Amino acid sequence: MRDAGITGKPGKVLVEKIGVETVGDLLRYYPRKYSERGQLTDLSALVVGEKATVWAKVVKVHDRSLQPGSGRGGRRGGLKLVTTVTIGDGRKQLTCAFFNQFHIAKVLRPGTEAMFSGTVKDFRGELQLSSPQWAVVSTPDTLDSIADPAEAKTAIEVVEQFAGGIIPIYALVEGLTQSVIQNSVRVVLDLLGPIQDPVPDELLATRGLVGLGAALRHIHRPGSRAELDHARARLKYDEALAIQLVLARRREEARSFPAEPCPRIDDGLLAAFDSALPFELTQGQHEVGEQIATDLATIHPMNRLLQGEVGSGKTVVALRAMLQVIDSGRQAVMLAPTEVLAAQHARSLRSVLGPLGAGGELGSDSRATRITLLTGSMATGARRSALLDIASGQAGITVGTHALLSDGVFFAELGLVVIDEQHRFGVEQRDALRSKGPEGSPPHVLVMTATPIPRTVAMTVYGDLETSTLSELPRGRSPISTTVVPAAERPAWLERAWLRIREEVAAGHQAYVVCPKIGDDEPGRSRARSADDEELGEPDDWDSEPEETTARRPPLSVDQVATLLESGPLQGLRLARLHGRLPPAEKDEVMQSFAAGDIDVLVSTTVIEVGVDVPNATMMVVMDAERFGLSQLHQLRGRVGRGSAPGVCLLVTEAPEASPSRVRLDAVAQISDGFALADRDLELRQEGNVLGTSQAGRTSSLKLLSLRTDREVVEDARDDAQALVAGDPGFSKFPRLLAMAQDVIDEQGQAYLDKA
Repeated sequence: MRDAGITGKPGKVLVEKIGVETVGDLLRYYPRKYSERGQLTDLSALVVGEKATVWAKVVKVHDRSLQPGSGRGGRRGGLKLVTTVTIGDGRKQLTCAFFNQFHIAKVLRPGTEAMFSGTVKDFRGELQLSSPQWAVVSTPDTLDSIADPAEAKTAIEVVEQFAGGIIPIYALVEGLTQSVIQNSVRVVLDLLGPIQDPVPDELLATRGLVGLGAALRHIHRPGSRAELDHARARLKYDEALAIQLVLARRREEARSFPAEPCPRIDDGLLAAFDSALPFELTQGQHEVGEQIATDLATIHPMNRLLQGEVGSGKTVVALRAMLQVIDSGRQAVMLAPTEVLAAQHARSLRSVLGPLGAGGELGSDSRATRITLLTGSMATGARRSALLDIASGQAGITVGTHALLSDGVFFAELGLVVIDEQHRFGVEQRDALRSKGPEGSPPHVLVMTATPIPRTVAMTVYGDLETSTLSELPRGRSPISTTVVPAAERPAWLERAWLRIREEVAAGHQAYVVCPKIGDDEPGRSRARSADDEELGEPDDWDSEPEETTARRPPLSVDQVATLLESGPLQGLRLARLHGRLPPAEKDEVMQSFAAGDIDVLVSTTVIEVGVDVPNATMMVVMDAERFGLSQLHQLRGRVGRGSAPGVCLLVTEAPEASPSRVRLDAVAQISDGFALADRDLELRQEGNVLGTSQAGRTSSLKLLSLRTDREVVEDARDDAQALVAGDPGFSKFPRLLAMAQDVIDEQGQAYLDKA
């Protein structure tokens, strides 16, 4: 029954407008919200431009007749009557405009309660619904007093259809009405027989959940608030369990593909590196290092997510893992999101390893390995040489950008893939690199991020990865103070910011000024991304802000700000520009000059967001800070305070006080802990589409489950999925569970989980 198609005119509308083709699709098209009979809608929550259905009381009605010959009313068949109905909830009012509907004033009398559905508009500074659909619920007298028999019938149907007094309100698109969905759902529920529940009865009893049939009926037609709450609890669990079943199956399947074990060797390259380390590893680095070493030594491919604060020492942990793999005769690769970061990683690895990283060179240690860099803009000769080193196995460690993903790159014995700043890569790109291991022997995978991920998100999107966390910072890291600079309200604060940079430079330090775009010829974009984006693929949900709906000036550019500073407040200082459009050699030269202290102020895009390490840089000014995501701002400010002197980060914005943008910036200024900030980010922005590439604020594949508020549900579902898969990997006992996963998670979400 649930696979049956919906026929007739309503079925055609549902297919064309919202892609609902079967009875099952319709039953999973849950109401967006509910109105209760006797409880008027809070009109202050309405948003201009959205379709809304409200339950409100008529306050007054006004007919305005248009005289013949005045405007359109003078034409035959033109506009002759405008009826304005003012409705309210006791606190706020809005108007409904009706045109040439002469019976409205007789039916929608003051005191009448009715449902109105239409698009919210701004008419002369007031909220208005233009030509809304409507249905009377009750009148000051009785339903018998309604003048139009058709309207009386509609009112009776509305009241009788929802016996519990809780009326479902569905999300609409142009050309689709509440009545079409509500009537279609009513017909389906009337004809619907018993539904076989895919979840085992004992599991439902343990979790205190109602059956699927009851849940689907009560989510659309609740007889009480209790029934609605029970239905929502069960259907949230279905969404969480569907995701966790897919991930649990992936974990189980991964164990069936043996990887090449890479055990630790007592007198190998790793041991030599550890003995020469000029600093002491933190307790967290030791613990995570042991977890990774154990994973690498097994026949099952490691799949581990390493997250930690900016500067927590993830790269050292990754390097030690790469050296362990090299000791076993295999290769390691590190994928970085930008050429600047890739080049810096290569330099840093060579510097840290010293003679141990100079394999094939005179004077190098006999255990030394070779470090090879591969980027998309390398000259033909250099690229050919790098490819040869990689294919021959001479390159023990390869560092590169998206260029590593191309078809012409072949590894001799790839044993470990390290993905730095994994949120900056699309799942297709991560999957492409993972497939470059020897046939039948997948490489171990370590993905790293300095953008802390809320636990529920990690369990949902990266649930097939084991998670390690570095929460402590190495000794020597200095505190960073963050302040919001409201440039529009307090222009003097911005002037003080430039003076503050001069003070830092006078003290022998350096500063960054970060801008959202490169030059004035670059099209304005609502969110900050550098020109290196062509290397990044799909943007990550956790690194973006919802687009602003209000008009605003174009974002400030590197060229614009640098020119202003050079001839104005920072005149006389040594300024340089850095962005993704610069030739690779020039980018590298600028970064090396800045690191050497030959540049006082670096005006840059977000190309310096990750990995750039200049301990002498103590101050950062972020222009148009509201155009950046919270995690991106946290990453950026991590570029300062990396030495003995404290760091200062100023977030310059023209966003009004108390606006959503300012609230986000205030959160960055108040919260220095990246993990706490990630939770705050989730609270402010919701989760977006965690099972795809959509940005935050857009439609999620999860219809009811909230990763912000339903952490316990996600954790319960994860435990249950692990037990189900461990006890019955092929689902022979519960074959409908996989069908449920496909029913709950759409095809795009399934594919995303399959690759992520």
